[in-house]
Amino acid sequence: YHCVIVCFLNQQPIHVLIGQDLILRAQLDLPAGDHITKVTWEHEAGKRASRRMKVGEYPSQGSGGRVGVNHNGALILQKFQTEDSGVYTITVTDQRGGQTSAHCTVEEYEAGRHVSVMVNVSHSSQEAWGTDPTFTWLHEKVSVTEALGRMSPDGSSLYLAGPLCGHFTCVVSNKLGHSSATYTAEPCERESGGTTVAVPHAPAICGWRYGLPAL
Repeated sequence: YHCVIVCFLNQQPIHVLIGQDLILRAQLDLPAGDHITKVTWEHEAGKRASRRMKVGEYPSQGSGGRVGVNHNGALILQKFQTEDSGVYTITVTDQRGGQTSAHCTVEEYEAGRHVSVMVNVSHSSQEAWGTDPTFTWLHEKVSVTEALGRMSPDGSSLYLAGPLCGHFTCVVSNKLGHSSATYTAEPCERESGGTTVAVPHAPAICGWRYGLPAL
């Protein structure tokens, strides 16, 4: 006897915008000749002393509201709210009464806060604020070129090839908007030929990070 196999293809947390509809689908693998008699979805907020609460079932028991389960077993939650974040568990019951469960985590898609720029640091907090941040670096309001420096793979750090002078701005953005911070160094000194003197420096680090003071 083989039970139904239930899994989520993406094991990473799912981020949802407030007010957006959430659809959770699990992959179901049934043994030959077997069929599903019931699909149940439960939600646990993830807070201390929180309980797992049933939010939907198929066949439906007529609970109504913002949550429903379609004939494929997918959970449909309308107008996602902060309190809808947490762990969702799907439990599938087959014709023999066997049950199999799987879990997924749903989080609110957050805006970024407290953008800051630090220079000459070797360590920084990795606690990011905001979801899916994208980093853009500017020098004197113009995009940084390779001649001036290179960015780390995630864009949060700028490794300077030239002098630390003028104004460096980091712009951090996601679906909910953008924010920026500017580091002001000494004015750039130019040689008679019109080019700056290239003196390498430690990286400038930018991000939606907890506890980094704005400069």
